[in-house]
Amino acid sequence: MTHIVRFTDQVGVLTGDLIAPMGLSLTELLALPAAEIGALVARHTPLASVPVSEVRLLAPVEGRMEVWGAGVTYERSRAARVEESGRDLYDAVYDAERPELFFKATPWRVSTDGELAGIRADGACVPEPELAIVANRYGEPVGAVVCDDLTARSVEGENPLYLPQAKCFTGSCALSPAIRPWWELPGELSIEMEIVRDGEKVFSGATGTGRLRRTPEELLGWLFRAQSFPEGVVLATGTGIVPPLEFSLRPGDEVTITIGDVGVLRQRVAGSPG
Repeated sequence: MTHIVRFTDQVGVLTGDLIAPMGLSLTELLALPAAEIGALVARHTPLASVPVSEVRLLAPVEGRMEVWGAGVTYERSRAARVEESGRDLYDAVYDAERPELFFKATPWRVSTDGELAGIRADGACVPEPELAIVANRYGEPVGAVVCDDLTARSVEGENPLYLPQAKCFTGSCALSPAIRPWWELPGELSIEMEIVRDGEKVFSGATGTGRLRRTPEELLGWLFRAQSFPEGVVLATGTGIVPPLEFSLRPGDEVTITIGDVGVLRQRVAGSPG
């Protein structure tokens, strides 16, 4: 299985336990057309490589990249948003031609596997496990990563206009470090999440990308309609796994998200100020 990973100031091709450096930064790579990226990845073999154990893998965002999210893309998410808010507008969003898209994070605000996740002190927060697309400057999907779009759902439930506060806070965005090439993925991917508290499993859930209301490519097309991302972008495609309404994350909780053929994201929850 092949992945593209970011370490130090460049990216490399990870195969097994070895990384073949590419001599490019992630933003330089995402400035290329997808076909050229695919050819570069195919040419890099573990012959001139470094063990992955000798480097620190970084979150797959840098420079002027941004992370965006899509909402209400699964039927389960629509039902949960209606339950949380008591409003029918989420039904309209689910069925509308135009999807819900929102800004999530800049690179310096993104954490990765093994780093701490955050929650708000003034709202009930939940993890949202999502398939995220890594796209180049041309709006072409290049790869996929695991995303935890942590959300203060009680804040959004008060009023949908509070969405930026519900979505953007310290520790609210996490991405797995290894980008799975888009052209190597199967048609449907399994998504699983488990939450452990004080050594005991307190929640688990599963879904699949086959339940998405819109395709990842469709969501990406909408994102690029009136915007440009000269150094690439990451777009999370929405969640189909939602803990029950009475559940809220606590400091110390351990969250594990697994997306088949893409990767795993593990984080421990810390508090967030304010």
